Amino acid sequence: MDNIPFDQIEHEKVRDREDLLYLVAGASFVEIASDLYTTNLVDYFEGDEAAVLWLGSQWQHEELRHGYSLRDYVLAVWPEFDWQSAYNDFFAEYSKLCTVDEFEPTRGLEMAARCVVETGTATFYTALAELSPEPVLSGIAACIRTDEVGHYKYFYKFFREYNDRERLGRWRVWKAIKRRVLEARNSDADIALWHVYTHRSPNPDKAQFKILCKSLGKEIKGYYPVNMAAKMVLRPLALPNMVNQFVEGPLSRAAGWMLR
Repeated sequence: MDNIPFDQIEHEKVRDREDLLYLVAGASFVEIASDLYTTNLVDYFEGDEAAVLWLGSQWQHEELRHGYSLRDYVLAVWPEFDWQSAYNDFFAEYSKLCTVDEFEPTRGLEMAARCVVETGTATFYTALAELSPEPVLSGIAACIRTDEVGHYKYFYKFFREYNDRERLGRWRVWKAIKRRVLEARNSDADIALWHVYTHRSPNPDKAQFKILCKSLGKEIKGYYPVNMAAKMVLRPLALPNMVNQFVEGPLSRAAGWMLR
């Protein structure tokens, strides 16, 4: 991630791919805005030295590196896109919604919810790496995917530690997971895509934007690792193997529903 060969981008393979502009620029907005999210998480987990240290020294650094790498790719391929203005408008809206009040009521449940978020990012970048016809972008997405899987593992480790103390029970954990999965239907990504759209369209229209989002979701769905998503989401529940096998199918279908 620190040595991306931007000079080797095969521009002819992506220059006319408006869908990739939306996906890459939108993802860059959300990743860079994690700077604000880190502050909220650090405040929420104040007193937990291990979690706070990891969030501030590793998670935040890697999330920002993701965002700036994606931004630099957008600027290299689509220099006419006013990335900074679009990001400023995105952040003005997003920052009002990104508050500690949106977190789960206990630290253990918030860690379970974070596992869902990292599942979403890891699987998105897995799909983007496959979708992209351009090797540099595929490489960036694959590297980010590796980082996001690592983040998931850390959040899962912290979840288990809190779960041992809070004794949450599967039902409460499931409700936290379900809430965060359903929130993905009205996610940060929608806000990010909207601000890419308003800076690309001379006459922004909500109906046309919904059509655009459905088209992007349909395109990603063809590459989306639904089984990977189901397994990662289920892991905090620590279900017996037979039960896991029984519910993975419905969860895989739910993952497909989220992309419609």
